[in-house]
Amino acid sequence: MPIHRHQIEAATEALQRVLKFDYPADAVLHHFFRERRALGQHDRAFVAEAVFGVLRRKRLLDHLIGRATPTPTLPFEGGGNLGNPPPGGGGNSRDFSPRRLLLAYLVRVAGVSARELAPLLKPDEAEWIGKLKTVTLDDLPLGVQADFPDWLIERLRPQMTEAEILALGRSLQQPAPLDLRVNTVRGERAAVLRELAASGIAGEPTPYSPVGIRVSGRPVLNRHPLFLNGTVEVQDEGSQLLGFLVAPRRSDLVVDFCAGAGGKALMLGAMMQSHGRVYAFDVSEARLARLKPRLKRSGLSNLHPRLIRNENDIKSKRLAGKIDRVLVDAPCSGLGTLRRNPDLKWRQSAQSIEELKVKQAAILRAAAALVKPGGRLVYATCSLLAEENQDIVAAFLAAHAQFKLLPCSELLNQQRIALDTGPYLQLTPQVHGTDGFFAAALARTS
Repeated sequence: MPIHRHQIEAATEALQRVLKFDYPADAVLHHFFRERRALGQHDRAFVAEAVFGVLRRKRLLDHLIGRATPTPTLPFEGGGNLGNPPPGGGGNSRDFSPRRLLLAYLVRVAGVSARELAPLLKPDEAEWIGKLKTVTLDDLPLGVQADFPDWLIERLRPQMTEAEILALGRSLQQPAPLDLRVNTVRGERAAVLRELAASGIAGEPTPYSPVGIRVSGRPVLNRHPLFLNGTVEVQDEGSQLLGFLVAPRRSDLVVDFCAGAGGKALMLGAMMQSHGRVYAFDVSEARLARLKPRLKRSGLSNLHPRLIRNENDIKSKRLAGKIDRVLVDAPCSGLGTLRRNPDLKWRQSAQSIEELKVKQAAILRAAAALVKPGGRLVYATCSLLAEENQDIVAAFLAAHAQFKLLPCSELLNQQRIALDTGPYLQLTPQVHGTDGFFAAALARTS
């Protein structure tokens, strides 16, 4: 399908907003499309794909633009900005503007021909694109190949080889598949697969989760009867596996301590066949509001959303020592979700990781106080960094002798899930096809 001038202009404007990195990219695009209602379905698809494509490969695109454009000759004044790319730019300066990033993405990543773009280009852009196409990709630094910022490379080095970092980075440059979870209160997987196929949607069972379906392509599901009646929910397979680590029993009292919009709480409620009680705690009223329509569709009567002020809220403290199962899907860097949220690698920083670690340790301590003797606590993140994962758990165990580590592989095997990643659950897209996930299961012994 040919590219039109208004699509280039719309994508450039959207990129300009997203690249401020003030807000999540998907939220920025949502507001952008609400303002630009005249954009058709194909226009929106082009803009979204281009914006996320630039975010996934921004480090490579910066490198290509830098090589394709000569450095401007500036008089030496002893200033601190010598050699840095000027904002905007034009002519012979290094132009890292949203439009140049978009054009570089289309030509060097998306495979659009210079001939197709020619009628849409400004006078100086055709020559620049010619130079851009000649830039080789030999001897690229690891950060450019993996498309990770340097601070992240340094954080990963203690736990991975360079080859492993590169394999991880390349896997995170690909769009994520669409995974569904079957609500076992409403249906079962084989029947759902048949119904999806009858409506023209191809899918297959997920490799590990017994209630997961991986859908081919990008079908619109929010109007499908199976979605509207609560039989399926969108949920990454890695996220589904957390439910099988929690493994709630029918009569249990369960707390999802950082429930967000409730995807995992809904799964836990379904695993309990709408018996027992699941409390969905979160500090965000907006996130819990998104749970309400999902809960109504689900048919569950055992899930109870609760807004809390912080991890030490009285609503939480009243349950101290009473809860059979606690899930802590802790606030984290989200680096395991870069296939879906590529802007996170540019919005997070070494400093933000340090702040998150303090919050994670505090939340884990508060959530652990709810667990009764013989109960289970699952600590999880969608981070790839040991300092948000193993290190947090190790520090907690060192200070809380009443808890012990449970082997995640054995817990999953009890659920007939053949997946062994060691004592912890550690998932990566290049190995497991899921988002990057970490989980530790802890039992309270006394």
